[in-house]
Amino acid sequence: MTSQRQRWAALPVTDWEPTYDTLHMYTQIIGKISLALRPMTNHWWQVALELSARGLRTAAIPHPARTFEMDLDLIDHVLHIDAEGGQRRTVALGGSVRDFYTDTMAALDDLGLHVPIWTIPVEVPDPIPFDQDTVHSTYDPAQAERYWHVLCQVEGIFDEFRALFAGKASPVQFYWGSFDLATTRYSGRPTEPPPDADTITRFTYTAEQSSLGFWPGGTWVNGMRVDQPVFYSYTYPEPPGVRDQPISPPSASFDAGLGEFVLSYDEVRRADNPRQTILDFAQTTYEAGARLQHWPRDVLEWTPPTPPSYRRATS
Repeated sequence: MTSQRQRWAALPVTDWEPTYDTLHMYTQIIGKISLALRPMTNHWWQVALELSARGLRTAAIPHPARTFEMDLDLIDHVLHIDAEGGQRRTVALGGSVRDFYTDTMAALDDLGLHVPIWTIPVEVPDPIPFDQDTVHSTYDPAQAERYWHVLCQVEGIFDEFRALFAGKASPVQFYWGSFDLATTRYSGRPTEPPPDADTITRFTYTAEQSSLGFWPGGTWVNGMRVDQPVFYSYTYPEPPGVRDQPISPPSASFDAGLGEFVLSYDEVRRADNPRQTILDFAQTTYEAGARLQHWPRDVLEWTPPTPPSYRRATS
């Protein structure tokens, strides 16, 4: 475990894309189960997954029968479904998306937790309904676990950055639609979503915000494809002139096609201090937008009383 924490593994999309795609659909299934039952929270915070000590999990999910939760265990490579009262059902990872969907729904039914969901994946091109998807059936446990270890390292640094903000900020969350880890800060002022926004976008962009994320690559907005993972940052609404603001490190830049600042994950891997490289990117890109939008930074930012020095020592 120590050696895994000390290095940042290579994650080129082409090396693990079949497993990536299958794992993406697994997370969408458990995410949609949570979506069906949890009350709506601002900016869709209730649908996101969170990192656990073994993988990715939902929060506690209320059900008319009893509360339950799901943990996608990426060490033993199973889905644990734990219900109030101590009952557990386990679904193996590794089969087709159709098999995983069928087995998960059967396990829920066996616990008396019937949950109908919309079976069409979101935020992916050419979606295949879960109950028909035998295309995505490749799952390499080592590749999935490697990705999760990277997420664990990123999550700790994102959480450290989030702690410097006293205003409204999202937890560090894993979004199963876009398959990225992100945290978002808010100025406290409302704004309008983009014209003709879809449902997801309309309820996401209701306030001025600055978002920081890590995305493993693959298909992106407007059909663009990136074959390497990236860190990204953007301000919404985009203030005029933000693209020309100075940011760090020098290898980071504004990608006009994506509409956000990006920093290659490989640049972070090669850096002498990956943690500080990510924090510099996060801070300077946040400042670029907050400065131009005139955020009240004197009341939104603070210095936590106990800096997480243990993370500095291990990053």
